[in-house]
Amino acid sequence: MDDADLAFAGATRHAELIAAGELTSRQLTELFLDRIARLDPLLNAYRVVFREQALAQADAADAGGEGPLNGVPIAIKDDLHVAGEVTAYGCDADPQPQPVHSEVVARLRAAGAVILGKTHVPELMATPFTESPTFGVTRNPWDPHRTSGGSSGGSATAVAAGLASAALGSDGAGSIRIPAACTHLFGLKPQRGRVPSAPDTDAHQGMAVFGPLTRTVADAGRIMDVIADGGPSLAEAAAAEPGRLRVAISTGLPPIGVSPDAEQLEAVAYAAAVLRELGHDVHEREFDWGLTMGNRILTRFVRGIGDMAVEIGHRDRLSRRARGLARLGVAIPPQAARAAAAQAAADAERMNRIFDHADVVLTPMFTRRPPRVREYDGRGGARTLLSMTRLAPYNAAFNHTGQPAVSVPAGFTRDRFPRAVQLVAPPDGEARLVSLAAQIEKVTEWPAERPMVAA
Repeated sequence: MDDADLAFAGATRHAELIAAGELTSRQLTELFLDRIARLDPLLNAYRVVFREQALAQADAADAGGEGPLNGVPIAIKDDLHVAGEVTAYGCDADPQPQPVHSEVVARLRAAGAVILGKTHVPELMATPFTESPTFGVTRNPWDPHRTSGGSSGGSATAVAAGLASAALGSDGAGSIRIPAACTHLFGLKPQRGRVPSAPDTDAHQGMAVFGPLTRTVADAGRIMDVIADGGPSLAEAAAAEPGRLRVAISTGLPPIGVSPDAEQLEAVAYAAAVLRELGHDVHEREFDWGLTMGNRILTRFVRGIGDMAVEIGHRDRLSRRARGLARLGVAIPPQAARAAAAQAAADAERMNRIFDHADVVLTPMFTRRPPRVREYDGRGGARTLLSMTRLAPYNAAFNHTGQPAVSVPAGFTRDRFPRAVQLVAPPDGEARLVSLAAQIEKVTEWPAERPMVAA
């Protein structure tokens, strides 16, 4: 294959080629480093690239390394720690180098992965777009005038543009699924507790989890088998048929004054048609959102932003938007956030009654196309929060309830911008989601598509 084909082959194929001796890790790492040098000045996926360290890790992999990710170059979101490097969280805050890896990074390294660099995040990981006054705008390779989402926007751009084999992100209210949806990737939000958050505890008021952004479902399964604590093998699930499933379409929302537009409903219709062709029982049934769960979700999420702002410090250096979000967050009493979290089990029980009638639920990812870059410039915290909620209201509920959810590509708009849908499973349903998503991938062949700017 030529260099472009190799760059877009994905983590599983890269691991296979290296293990078979048909490719060296150094060759692959140098390919990505060259592509980063050429494309990242426009796209701005990486905050820092570990060129010399990555080449040294690649040489070690080639010298006899082992593991399911041996020699595979991975990008790391800049809210995870790499020992000896700073974690900036999208802020101008004079951070100190971290003494140890985050546990998930340590597990990637133990599995042989090469750490290419750290990817951009928005200030405080607070927004569904990746922009900051300190580190600039991260752009979408499918349309550089639009966002690649947030807060794992840099990770999404890196994978979508062929600047890494795969990437890690975090998801506190959709922050893996939203960027994956913006960039034609597969994004997996694991079940709460499945992937360790150490050295952090109770990340983002207990709503945040770590997971992969990948070109293929098999790539995500391979990475999850390395970083997860327990549960079935998701690499095996990606290779298994899901069986005939009951799939409920749920497009309704609580009364927040917004509904999905025609473009987003077309994505749902596309996915539903694929599922029917695959033999699944597809029907309509709505989640019972309740009237007050949204308040509890916002209480936890916004208090989490406030916690992060206090931890990082130097709030005077934040943008007006981030200062406003931080101010809203610290104004929420900690006991109110704890009370909201205590209601999560009851909210989950009510929401999950839908699984008496379905095995998987299909929802939109957004209510409209993801924003243009700098669309939110000049807005304060409250206006930004309202706009965020109206853009992506389908995601954060499952951070609150803790169950797994994924973003799956669902074709393209008429002008070739990626569409996506969300699939949600009951607790312990990651394997079901992965098997179903892999089946969809097989018939739609979504990884074959590449953004023009990165071809």
